[in-house]
Amino acid sequence: MARIARPWHAAAESVLLPAGALAAALLMFGLFVWFGGQSPTQAWGLLFQGAFGDAFSWQNTLQRAAPLMLTALAVALPARAGLTVIGGEGALVLGALGCAGLPYLAGLPPNASGSALVLLAGALLGAAWVALAGVLRQWRGVNETISSLLLGYIAIALFKHFVEGPMRDPASLNKPSTRPLLEGLRIGPIAPDSVLGDVHWGLVIGVLLCLAAGLWLSFTASGFALRVVGGNARAARLVGLPTQGLIVTACALGGACAGLAGALEVAAVHTAANAAVIAGLGYTGILVSFVARHNPWAIPIVAVLFGGFGAAGSLLQRRMGLPDASVLVLQGFAFVAILAAEALRGRLFQLEVPALVKLRLVAHMGRAVP
Repeated sequence: MARIARPWHAAAESVLLPAGALAAALLMFGLFVWFGGQSPTQAWGLLFQGAFGDAFSWQNTLQRAAPLMLTALAVALPARAGLTVIGGEGALVLGALGCAGLPYLAGLPPNASGSALVLLAGALLGAAWVALAGVLRQWRGVNETISSLLLGYIAIALFKHFVEGPMRDPASLNKPSTRPLLEGLRIGPIAPDSVLGDVHWGLVIGVLLCLAAGLWLSFTASGFALRVVGGNARAARLVGLPTQGLIVTACALGGACAGLAGALEVAAVHTAANAAVIAGLGYTGILVSFVARHNPWAIPIVAVLFGGFGAAGSLLQRRMGLPDASVLVLQGFAFVAILAAEALRGRLFQLEVPALVKLRLVAHMGRAVP
């Protein structure tokens, strides 16, 4: 039997498969709630209400979506080079540490340039940390998935050591923290007197970086070369592409995005580095990237969706008595569903035709059927 594929099949699958996977995840979450003696329809309604029901819900959703865009890029950019890097959480906490720690090392002007420097410090630390996974992969043959995950655990341990030890603010008693950033170094809200409320400039930075990453991958020679490496690294080496440099660069850029997310969490949300930064945003970014199929242009939409799921957790707790962390169960279902949906990639619209029909088509069209 021969198969005929249409040009629009791939684009349709890119939308239908993630949408179907998310619908399946919501269905499984409803069953999970039902087994707990609660109403699935009420849970689904509260998920929507807590995420997008009013202006306050939108503020919470967008604020949570901002770091998810950046940690998703930490997965998506190496993935376009053929690597599965899941160490965004480690880059994020080190970025937070770099942002909070730079004022310890040097006096910074409490203005926009000082804010840019603390964000840059976080991005550079994140870039160096994830680039290490790429270096280990290229020069020592270490699996990047394992190395990036283990490096994440090491980064969290280093973060706790410095926050609870050399960098601890003596005024922080029950919750060890670094000294708070000066007011002039913090990143403020976009429009505090509007419906956006406390939504900070990290959202704008995240959207712009997603757009820039998509433009780079789609319309530049280096972006095309990176995608060639991701498609077939051996073929890329045969045509003379610098595969090692491209792979390490992709890891470094992804790590810089995750490190920037950590710096923004300090400069715009927490004002200091403490345990609140270790909130699993790097791990959720993995899911966001996979649902978006590592497409930077789709990441903001998916990040808003999962930011909304996180924002709805407290409403589920108040109205239904479910734990706030129950939304993590939904995220787990979504991850399993999206991986299962990948098995249908390239098969959803396949049309089976008999070999005889294929021969007739060849005879009439004068060319092979694709």
